[in-house]
Amino acid sequence: MIRTILYATDLGLYAPYVLQHALSLARAYGAEVYVVHAVEPLGLFAESVLQTYLDEGTLNEMRTNGLTNVMGSIEQRVMEGFRDELGEARQDAELIRSVRVVQGDAPMVILDEAKRLGVDIIVAGSHSHGDGLNTPLGRTAARLVQLAEVPVYLVPMLQHR
Repeated sequence: MIRTILYATDLGLYAPYVLQHALSLARAYGAEVYVVHAVEPLGLFAESVLQTYLDEGTLNEMRTNGLTNVMGSIEQRVMEGFRDELGEARQDAELIRSVRVVQGDAPMVILDEAKRLGVDIIVAGSHSHGDGLNTPLGRTAARLVQLAEVPVYLVPMLQHR
């Protein structure tokens, strides 16, 4: 039985297509949808630029408060984007219980969120940002299939068909 779905999004070009699959499953099973988006941590270059221009106290405050504010803003924009994308099917937006944006390695963020929420299935896109013909699964999709403790529903990307 599917009662809770975790939709893992990269907010890319095909995100609305994958969202439609998650919502279709939710409608079919009467399930709730939780959304997670992983943001990669700042790289070494960005960290070194910030350290050059900010004192340690300001940098620590920015890391703590600034990151929280930015993540909250992204979460709000993602939900608004979903509502806009759904248009006339706005009632589907009510199936979405929450949107979380979490900093970290995407597969681990998704798996941690799936465990935290106790979801029944993970929905994600299958794509790779590289040459999709030679690598049919992206790194995140491959790690989810390898490590998830619940079924993973991969939506094939259509860019190579």
